[in-house]
Amino acid sequence: MKDGIGKITEKKCRDLAGEIMEKALKSGAQDAETYITSSQELSIDVRNQEVETMKIADAMGVGLRVIKDGRMGFSFTSHLNPESMDTLVEQAKANSINTVKDEHNHLPDPPDGYPEVNVFDHQVGEIPLEDKILLAKEIEKKGRAHDKRIKTTESCSYNDAHYMVAISSSRGVSAFYKGTLVGAYAHLVAEEDGDSQTGLGFHYSTKYRDINPGEIGVEGAEKAVTMLGARGIDTQKTNIVLDPYIVTSFLGVLAPALSAEAVQKDKSLLKDRIGEKLLSNLLTLVDDGSLEGGIHTSPFDGEGVDSQRTPLFVEGVLKGYLYNSYTALVDGRNSTGNGIRYGSFMGTPDVGTTNLYIPAGETPREELISRTKEGLYITEVLGMHTANPISGDFSVGAAGLWIENGELTYPVRGVAIAGNLLDLLSNVDAVGDDLRFFGGKGAPTIRIPHITVSGG
Repeated sequence: MKDGIGKITEKKCRDLAGEIMEKALKSGAQDAETYITSSQELSIDVRNQEVETMKIADAMGVGLRVIKDGRMGFSFTSHLNPESMDTLVEQAKANSINTVKDEHNHLPDPPDGYPEVNVFDHQVGEIPLEDKILLAKEIEKKGRAHDKRIKTTESCSYNDAHYMVAISSSRGVSAFYKGTLVGAYAHLVAEEDGDSQTGLGFHYSTKYRDINPGEIGVEGAEKAVTMLGARGIDTQKTNIVLDPYIVTSFLGVLAPALSAEAVQKDKSLLKDRIGEKLLSNLLTLVDDGSLEGGIHTSPFDGEGVDSQRTPLFVEGVLKGYLYNSYTALVDGRNSTGNGIRYGSFMGTPDVGTTNLYIPAGETPREELISRTKEGLYITEVLGMHTANPISGDFSVGAAGLWIENGELTYPVRGVAIAGNLLDLLSNVDAVGDDLRFFGGKGAPTIRIPHITVSGG
């Protein structure tokens, strides 16, 4: 493990990437690119202080892109023997014959350099398995002990992964990095007077030491207990305050519209709107693949372009879109380092986000709530997957806590909010200082006035 991840060393990973690329060129490709990933993943699930399941999985694979006469072919394999490498090259060549000729098919040139990022934690591979099991149990223990109304553990888990990535292309790209990912969560159930509510606490990081079992367990317990006795409210127009988690859910709807591919295919509500003020001037939105501590941080993207910080909205004004190398050439732009391989080595680089977030504002969260005379602090939404990323229209169920005279009072459930995403975000009148990331998306608390909340 010290020399590499799984069964391959760093040197072997680099060498193999170069060898396959050269093999593809010798077979007749005009350009070729090899992308290799190797990883080892661990998952531990506990319930009632017993390990229910534990899995350790190794995975490695190679993806190959070739270009000849403007036609691109792709193939992949998880086998590393010489015969499989020969088959990989032949399949990529054969696939290119059947694709459409496109002058924008190309591989990017190497950048001047890559950002210095620290996404590898040696502790992930050195901490004994027994300690990781104890951490998972401690999460459950802290959550169950926090309140006597916590009756059931729905699930409690610890997960980690360490991985390496190598890329080599005929354009001169030759790069490598290794990283780690650590996460844990507690999904707990609270019961009282026949009512049952669930709560989720979780945290993900690139560093083992960032996982605090007490905080995760208590967060899950608090969320469950807080919603006990939830009731409905009448339909009314009021203020809504969105928890950071809910804001990131809305960012998930907006993210596809920021893709240059969606814009070019006329599938984005942001097409032809660069320079327009579309959001509140209190909102800035950034995608940053080089962000310190981001779980999607890396020195380069899925095609060897250097990771970058890309302002998308600045004080509400749309500044640009996200590009991989293909869409950048179509628009005569430079790639923003957003060529993302969602299928790892099994896919080609699509346009996607890295660490997408709204920077923190200046208002403390407590002050933001205390300055709200009346409204709903929304902590849960249902049906966000039904929101339309092309039009921005949404209609979702919601739950949270009622705000009365600047204080959080009783829990509310069974309500709904609907509208258009741009309209919603253009009316934000307060932004909290509590930026928090949930996976690759982050946001602070925000407040929006005069929103219709549909009750029962």
